[in-house]
Amino acid sequence: MFYRPGQDEHGLPRNPFNALITPRPIAWVSTRAADGTTNLAPFSFFNGAAYEPPIVSIAFTGAKLGAHKGERKDTLANIRETKDFAVNIVPSALKDAMNASAGHFGIGESEFAAAGVTEAPCETITAPRVAESPACFECRLVRLVELPNEGPGENVTVFGRVLGVHISESILTDGFVDPTKFHPLARMGYLDYATITEVFAMSRPD
Repeated sequence: MFYRPGQDEHGLPRNPFNALITPRPIAWVSTRAADGTTNLAPFSFFNGAAYEPPIVSIAFTGAKLGAHKGERKDTLANIRETKDFAVNIVPSALKDAMNASAGHFGIGESEFAAAGVTEAPCETITAPRVAESPACFECRLVRLVELPNEGPGENVTVFGRVLGVHISESILTDGFVDPTKFHPLARMGYLDYATITEVFAMSRPD
């Protein structure tokens, strides 16, 4: 089959776009607003964007879940205000906590409390991190890129420089990060997720 997004009907039960870009790592992003309130929410359009210096990218697309017309996405609004954010890595053991934080919360409601996780201070930024996460990137905004948008909300990609990295020694084997020790959660399409339980190595051609 072939279809042109925005022009043709694909004829499938749901849009297959997300289901074809898989698996995707999940950025469990914690931020602090200018007034001191904190926020925690997961995003799956996330990846590394540069190696030296280390830079990550997170895409914000569409409207806030359950939002009323004109209501802002708290994470993006906080990054715009304070320039700081933390990307917490989600192990499979925290899948339910991550999912709980994806709900719609009103002003004054804490996603940390709803998820049952602990706020911990970061070393280089004002945003908190998730204490139970096995790894975390402390990030500062480098650039915010607005992209074309044909739906509700907005399409914005945030690039953040990693100023600090937290790694639990429990996920290391001989000094290497071992995914089989924390089973990182990955986003698939639709309502599906996957977890890493085994890995294999391949040498590059000479």
